[in-house]
Amino acid sequence: MTSGSSQSGNAAIEVQNIVKIFGSGEMEVRALDDVSIRIRENEFFTLLGPSGCGKTTLLRMIAGFEHPTGGNVLLGGDHIGHLPPNQRPVNTVFQNYALFPHMTVAENIGFGLEMLGKPRDEINSTVDDMLRLVKMEELTARRTDQISGGQQQRVALARALAPHPKVLLLDEPLSALDYKLRKEMQIELKRLQHETGITFIFVTHDQEEALTMSDRVAVMNQGKVLQIGPPQEIYNHPSDRFVSDFIGDTNFLTADVLATNGGEVKLKLVSGAEVSAKLPEGMSAAGRVTIAVRPERVALSTNMDTALLRGELENIVYFGTDTHYHLILSDGDSFTARVQNTGNFQAQFEIGAQVGIAIEPEAIQVLRD
Repeated sequence: MTSGSSQSGNAAIEVQNIVKIFGSGEMEVRALDDVSIRIRENEFFTLLGPSGCGKTTLLRMIAGFEHPTGGNVLLGGDHIGHLPPNQRPVNTVFQNYALFPHMTVAENIGFGLEMLGKPRDEINSTVDDMLRLVKMEELTARRTDQISGGQQQRVALARALAPHPKVLLLDEPLSALDYKLRKEMQIELKRLQHETGITFIFVTHDQEEALTMSDRVAVMNQGKVLQIGPPQEIYNHPSDRFVSDFIGDTNFLTADVLATNGGEVKLKLVSGAEVSAKLPEGMSAAGRVTIAVRPERVALSTNMDTALLRGELENIVYFGTDTHYHLILSDGDSFTARVQNTGNFQAQFEIGAQVGIAIEPEAIQVLRD
C-alpha cells in the first residue's frame, strides 16, 4: 500500500490501524482491516471504492457514529474515539441532506447554531455569510420543500459549514443529482473547500468525482486501503490491479520477466517485443507479470516493424470527443486504443485490418496482482 503518512503538512485527521468487525462467528464481517490514513489540514481528501469496501464505515468512524473494534482516530493530534458525535468538531453532509421541510432556507442553515446556543446576532450574521457562500441569497425565505435538489444540497452544505467545523464529512452527497448538475456541484464543492479552508473528506464510488475534486485519493476495497496519492498518480501509476481497473479504462497484458535491475524490469511481450518498465515501490518481479496500458497512451499504425503489439481491428466505436478501436491480439486477448477526434471524423482503419500498436515506454505499468 502507498501510505499517506509520510506526506508533509499538519494532520487534520489521523486514522491509526483501524479495525471494524460486525457480527461474530460465521456471521463476522471485517468491514475495516488495519486501515491507516493521514489527512492534512485544508485538504480535499476522497475515499473511493465500490459499494461495501468500507469507505462509509470509515467516515462514520470519524464522525463518531461507529466505534472501532481496534485502532485510534485522532483530530489535530488528539484522540477523539471517546467523544460522542455532538462533541466532535466535525459535521456530516448525508446523501439525503436531512433538511427540515417546514423550515425556510435561512432557518435550516441556522438550526445547528441555535442548538449550540449561539446569540441571535451571531446566528443571523453567520446565516447571511453562508447564503453568500453558496450563492442562495435570493431564496432565504423559501421553504426547503419548495426548492430544487441542487439547491437543497447547497442548503445542506451551508448548514454543515455554519458552525465552522474543523472537518467536513461528505457521504456521497451528489449521488441523487442528475449528470449535468452533479458536474456543476463538483466545481462548487471544490470552490467551497478552497474558500473556507476546511478539510473535506469525501466518500464516493464515482472515479470521475474523485479525480475532478480531490487533492489526494485513497482507493479502498474489501476493508483495505490499496493506494493513496494525488489523482494523477493514482491514474497514471496504479500499483495494484484493482486500482488500475477501478480508475478509468485499462488494457491488461501478461509479460515474461527477462531481467531486473533495481526498480526496473525488462519484459518480453506476447508479440516477442522487449520493453523496460519501472516496478511499483517495494515490488520484486519474476516469471510472469501483469502490465497495464491506458487506451489513450497508444497509437495505431500500419507499420508492423516498429509496433510493440499487433492485432486485428474488430470494432470501431465513435464517442464524439474520441474514437475507441477494439482489437484482438495474436494471443486472443482484447485491446482498446482511444484516439482523440479532430475536425471531421473519419475512421483511420477498416474493421478486419491488421494494425500495429505503438506504446509509450512510460505508459507501461507493472502491477501487483
